[in-house]
Parts: sequence; structure tokens; C-alpha cells
Amino acid sequence: MSSLPNTHEVLLRNSQLLEGRVALLGVSAPELLQRCPSAGLAMTEHAGVYQSLMSCTDWQLCFGYESEGLQAGSFDSVIVFLPKARAELDLRLAMAQFLGRQGACLVVIGEKKEGVAGGAKQFVQAIPDGLKIDSARHCQVWAGTNRQPKATFSLTEYLEWTPVTCAGVEVAVAGLPGVFSEGELDDGTRLLLDNLADKPLSGDKVLDFACGAGVIGAWLQAYRQSTGKEPGVVDGLDVQAQAVACAKATYQRAGARGQIYALDGLAGLDGHWQAVVTNPPFHTGVRTDTSMTEHFIRQVARHLVPGGELRLVANSFLPYEALLQQFIGPVQKLVQDKRFTVYRAFQRLPR
Repeated sequence: MSSLPNTHEVLLRNSQLLEGRVALLGVSAPELLQRCPSAGLAMTEHAGVYQSLMSCTDWQLCFGYESEGLQAGSFDSVIVFLPKARAELDLRLAMAQFLGRQGACLVVIGEKKEGVAGGAKQFVQAIPDGLKIDSARHCQVWAGTNRQPKATFSLTEYLEWTPVTCAGVEVAVAGLPGVFSEGELDDGTRLLLDNLADKPLSGDKVLDFACGAGVIGAWLQAYRQSTGKEPGVVDGLDVQAQAVACAKATYQRAGARGQIYALDGLAGLDGHWQAVVTNPPFHTGVRTDTSMTEHFIRQVARHLVPGGELRLVANSFLPYEALLQQFIGPVQKLVQDKRFTVYRAFQRLPR
């Protein structure tokens, strides 16, 4: 039984697409590279997958859409795996048109349940001669010709800024296609920020887990300054390349202090913090998946100083309270509305 995702299996089934110099955009399994006839370029926006690709030393690797070190028109075939967010497909196709030479074969592969039908429409808009060439394993394969290669590709061209105001304090937040809550402040994070204003954190060295575009860290420091306090330091961590890029841009514009880490969870992180804040994800693609947050709750205690605080906002139906009690310490529900609950848990003091 293959461990490869359906989209990767369907690519191997269409082996003619792997002739010449090949770029793969959106790889999710390193085993694909091992089964390709020759090495090329592999891009992933997932920090954990990127780390696992490091063993494929003959491949050129790319974390997300940073174009430094990439040459225009250097590939004969560019394979685009359908991203989770429809808006991100335009970004991925633009990168494909930059990497592909004049006349290169450009391909989109996606699963039906992930919206490949809509993705195919976007593909044909960008690549007018695009046609469906295969349908298998609940996937579709569309291919066309790179008749209008892009001479340049820069992620900064796609960066957009949104002013976010909460508790009387405004920060500008960077956005890119595919980043959570691009262009707005989601309701869960707003509830968390309001609560942080009402009941301030107990420490000045803070970690924002699953930091997204960096709104919590930038706002928290700006809010502290507005009340005459030291801004402290808020480090951020996220698994997605665009989120990391946005968080760095948000921090730079806001003058916020803190490191932004590209990591898949806490496993590769060193250090201790007085407080950790988070609005963690609970989706994988289109399905509910709380495993990432559950794993985080099991690990976060080792990164809190004794007596340190975790402040977490989540949909009220998600089963986190018992886990917080078990792995961190006493839990309080600080505020709750129709959809979300803000929890606070303190790390148990050693006996």
C-alpha cells in the first residue's frame, strides 16, 4: 500500500510529465522525490515537510514562495499541486510561469474533494490551452503550455496590509494568499485580544504559537506601550511559509520585538517563556483536525517557566479543557461568547 497522497500517485502515473528539468510546487511527501526519474526543484510551504525533504540532497529545495536563488525559465515542466486555499493557487501558478521556460508544460493536480474543479477554471484562465489529461484516484490532472513566462516573481508583490484595531490600539497586519484570516481580524483572535487587554498576561517574555500573520504579538506589544508599560518580547512560531513571511513583515512595520520561527510544532524549539498565547488551527484541509493542538497542549508545559501561563482561544465545542487540566495545570474559562472560549491554565509548580 503506497504512503503517497493521491495527487502524488497520479503524477507518477503520468510519467511523461516528469521528463526534462522538473519543478514540483506544493510537495507534501518526500517519498515522491525518491520515485522521480531525476532530481529538480521541490517547493513546500510546510516547515515539517521542508525539514523531511532535506534528506533529498540532490534536489533544489524551496521553502514557500521566496524566489531568492531561483532562475526564471529554467524548467521544462512545472507541476502545481492544488493548495488548500483557492486564492493561493494564483500565487502558485505565477511561480510556475516564472520557473517554466517558454513553451514549458505547466500542470495542476488536485483532488475533487479539495476543489480541483474550481482550480481547473483558474488554471485555464492563466493557461488558456489547458486541458484535462487524466482523472484517477479521485483526482484530476490538467496541463497546458507556458506561452507567457514571467520574467520576475517576488512575494512582496502579493503582500497586502490590513489595519486591525482592538481595545483602541491599531496595528497594520501583513497578508498573503493562503494565510489564515487574510484581510480581517477573525472573531476568535478578537475575543482573545480583548481578554488580554482586560486581564493582562503575567509575563513579559511571551510565545505566540501558530502565530499566523503576527497580529497577536504586534498588537500585544503596541497595547502594552499604549498603557505605559514595557512592550516585552513576543516570539512567534508557525508551520506555514507565508505566515512566517507575514509575521516578519508585520513585526518589522510595527517595530515589534521577537523571533519568528518556522517550525512544525514545538519539537524543534528551545527555550522557556513566561507565557504562551495561541489561537490554534483545528482544520486539515476541509476536515476538523484537533491533533496538532492536542499535541501542542501535551508539549507546551516544558516550555513554560514554573507557574507560567497559557492563554488559549478555541471554538467552544473543541475538547481542550480536560487536556489543559491534565498536562498543564488548573484551568479557568476567562470569557465565552456564542462561538469561542478563552482558557487560562497555569503551569503546576514543582513540589
